[in-house]
Amino acid sequence: MAMQSVLNTVRRAALGVADQLIPLPGESCFRERGMLTPDEFVECGDQLVHSCPTWSWASGEAAHARPYLPADKQFLITRNVPCHRRCKQLDHDEAQERLIAPLDGEDEGWVDTHHFSTAAAGEERAARSMEAPSAPPPPAPAADDDDDGEDGEPGDMEEFEESALDDADDAVVRTVPVTSRAAAGAACAAADDADIVRTRTYHLNITYDRYYRTPRLWLQGFDENRQPLTAEQMYEDFSQDHAHKTITMEAHPHLVGPPQASIHPCKHADTMKRLVETAEEGGRQISVQKYLIVFLKFMQAIIPTIEYDFTQNIQL
Repeated sequence: MAMQSVLNTVRRAALGVADQLIPLPGESCFRERGMLTPDEFVECGDQLVHSCPTWSWASGEAAHARPYLPADKQFLITRNVPCHRRCKQLDHDEAQERLIAPLDGEDEGWVDTHHFSTAAAGEERAARSMEAPSAPPPPAPAADDDDDGEDGEPGDMEEFEESALDDADDAVVRTVPVTSRAAAGAACAAADDADIVRTRTYHLNITYDRYYRTPRLWLQGFDENRQPLTAEQMYEDFSQDHAHKTITMEAHPHLVGPPQASIHPCKHADTMKRLVETAEEGGRQISVQKYLIVFLKFMQAIIPTIEYDFTQNIQL
């Protein structure tokens, strides 16, 4: 931890030096290079806040404010964004597949890729529980052990009912005597708790990176008990093609506290430039005001299970 603290201090100092030495861009080069000036970053942020009110401007720590940005618009933030699944749950698994027979009029069937996943199995069990249980089989005739042909002693009906319940389908509801209302409530609460999906949440924020002249995305994760996630836990929610590579733990430029996960911006400008060119080839145009809206959409490939994007669709 001490070494990590030293590294964070060095990184923050390096960022401070870079902010002092690197010249600020004067003219827009959005279409030519996919980059933003500080004024364009503020303009794009205003558009994002207007289009998606879950985002807002933040000022951060006064000691780390950047003079080329308004004091009340240092970076953008959205809080408590849900993350219901880990990235590995999106991976393809042949063991979860089931071939579904073709419907009338179809030549071929189709594959249910997650049929045997936990969620699908739970849905199937729930569907079965709605079906009427099959009637218990009739009692077998009592065995005749007497040589004189008389019937044997009739069986115990309570024993029969218990055995019938044991042999019935699992969908049959069994009644269990409960000694008190409190115990019954506790039993129900425990059953409900087992079905709750444990949801992680994230605070996301977007800063302006002076060196790359692009937005930069930062993430801070929390578990279902609102406790901060460790770095390794957060990496479970990032695309494995990017974890530990383009996503690293670094000191936030505007906030004092533990390191946050950050998506390195070295490729952002090139990606945005290609998207702008693709749109223009299709006869459309991406205005500079929509930069952050498009930016958040291509970030989704890196953090696919963090559900932050509520902006409108963009056609390229």
